[in-house]
Amino acid sequence: MLEVIDLTLPIPETELETVAPSAPFETVRTIETCLWNIRQGGSEYQARVHKLHHWGMAGTYIDFPGHILATDDGCRADTVPLDRLFRLPASVIHLDRADGSGMIDVPELRDALALPLDTPAVIINALGPRQFDEIEERSVYLSIDVARWLADAGVRLLVSDVYESNSAPQGLFPALFARGIHTVCCPTNLHAIRAHRVRLSALPLRQAGATQLPCRLVAEQEIDE
Repeated sequence: MLEVIDLTLPIPETELETVAPSAPFETVRTIETCLWNIRQGGSEYQARVHKLHHWGMAGTYIDFPGHILATDDGCRADTVPLDRLFRLPASVIHLDRADGSGMIDVPELRDALALPLDTPAVIINALGPRQFDEIEERSVYLSIDVARWLADAGVRLLVSDVYESNSAPQGLFPALFARGIHTVCCPTNLHAIRAHRVRLSALPLRQAGATQLPCRLVAEQEIDE
């Protein structure tokens, strides 16, 4: 039986945003709703119309290599081929790292694999049942060697609940992007995946020019009835 698992963190009605690293965060509304009176075909009704306002890191979001200028490969949300994002075979790696437990290296990930790493996508569930925001920020992180390991295996899409370190920065994102690996950040519900391999879709809006933006993240797994 096919089970579809939504791994997407919703965009909240309000969130903290900043326009620059040195600027303070401000609370902004991500959605404003107004009512329009519409007369059409002899009938009249009211319709809700939304104005949406959010930054690229709202909810669960995808980064293309062009998010960093030095690794820009020209890929944008409106030009990326769908076969890089839609129903990709994905290997699933489950760990159960505790808050503050530090670096995850390649041997640890390799040991947690149930099957050979030969899929174009990988899901790393490093925190077990905990969500990414239930630990001290970036207190569990991936070694920079993970970027080469994934690229050597042909991986082009990575979904993970941990990435970089605050205390010992690895330069992980530049290393991933330089190898053409797209990343999905802030997923949720990764622990609900039970299969060793799934079909993974990470679909953003087709926003012209965008290199970072929210996406809908979905896994399909086959389970016994």
